[in-house]
Amino acid sequence: MKALHLQLLAIAISAPITTSVVAQDISKAQYKSNKENISVVYKSEKSACGSLAGNTKDICVEEAKAKEKIAKADLEAQYEPGIKTTYKARVAKAEAEYSVAKERCDDQAGNAKDVCVKEAKAIETTALADAKVSEKTSDARDTAREKVTDARNEATEDKNAAQYKLAIEKCASQAGTAKEKCVADVKMQYGK
Repeated sequence: MKALHLQLLAIAISAPITTSVVAQDISKAQYKSNKENISVVYKSEKSACGSLAGNTKDICVEEAKAKEKIAKADLEAQYEPGIKTTYKARVAKAEAEYSVAKERCDDQAGNAKDVCVKEAKAIETTALADAKVSEKTSDARDTAREKVTDARNEATEDKNAAQYKLAIEKCASQAGTAKEKCVADVKMQYGK
């Protein structure tokens, strides 16, 4: 059962943030309202832990903190969408879930506790590494996209310059007003 819990935790940590978090912009008013709601929910969940005792209470408090941390990071990713805020949200999720998993390990003792903590840390490390890869991949895609756009623009400029020179050269075969009209038309066509 414990191994299944850790596997599910690993899947949850390594899963990317939902596209709705990344894709939606929210207004400043929505942002403030959502931030206040996160605080209210946190306080409510934390106070619900008051009736518990021992490590169960500690786990409950840690879960409330984790939910708050994740929700705030997701909110930031919604409010200011981008590679950095998405990365920060994934890191926040990995760290928050690690702190909960580590707190759950306190129920064990000896080697079992050590193994539990190491498993939780391994899952966190994997999630953080995946977040870093995702950030770098997104950044590389953006950079590549910019380079491709620059190359296409430069190629278009080169093609237009060559076509302009060709058209001007064709005008050279004419004489007088016909040549002047031809050159004027070519310059107008190519915005020169």
